[in-house]
Amino acid sequence: MPFPGGIDANANATLLFSLVAAVIYAFIIDMPPTLARSAVKTLAVAMLAVLASLQGGPWLLVAALALSAVGDAFLSRDDEKAFLGGLASFLVAHGLYIALFLRSGGGIGLLSAEPWRGSIALAMAVFALAMLFSLWRRVGPALHLPISVYIAAILAMGISALTLSNVWVFGGAVLFMASDGLLASEKFLLTAISPHRVWMRYAVWMLYYAAQLGITMGFLLGYVCRYQGDAGLT
Repeated sequence: MPFPGGIDANANATLLFSLVAAVIYAFIIDMPPTLARSAVKTLAVAMLAVLASLQGGPWLLVAALALSAVGDAFLSRDDEKAFLGGLASFLVAHGLYIALFLRSGGGIGLLSAEPWRGSIALAMAVFALAMLFSLWRRVGPALHLPISVYIAAILAMGISALTLSNVWVFGGAVLFMASDGLLASEKFLLTAISPHRVWMRYAVWMLYYAAQLGITMGFLLGYVCRYQGDAGLT
């Protein structure tokens, strides 16, 4: 187990609870929206927030995970108001992740000091612009601004992760961008009868949960000792 104390320790048990909820949701992902389905989806990441709190992780991490769980609760429903609520929740969560990554990384200057980081940042920007142009042609005018702001936020989150040296956190940010790209494609770009919708729903969930898990474990296993001495972040 990743944390001391065996499987019955609070941290390990909480992580296992999160993993079980994520797996269960993968099996019921195509079921009609119900309270139980929403609860399972929400618990998967909510338990990661509890884990981060138990392990003394940065408050920015705890808050970002908690808001992500709120976003999951909204997105587990099918109406447009719930979608906008989920969009707003994840927008704030990305803002918290940006602040967390920038405060724990080596600074934006690394993007020019180390060319590989700058190259990946450029690729992220190209991906974000391609998604923006594709979505603007398909969604109504009322969604242009919310989607544009959200894409800008997730791009900033991905670029800010490039200032870190922790591969788990950086990998999680990349998976988060990939998950959001697939989600937007499934919701707005595919036809209602497209056969790709089935596998894309599963891919979105797996990429998203892996992203949140990677970011969480990256900080808890690689950075928590650093933050325990910083009263401003713990």
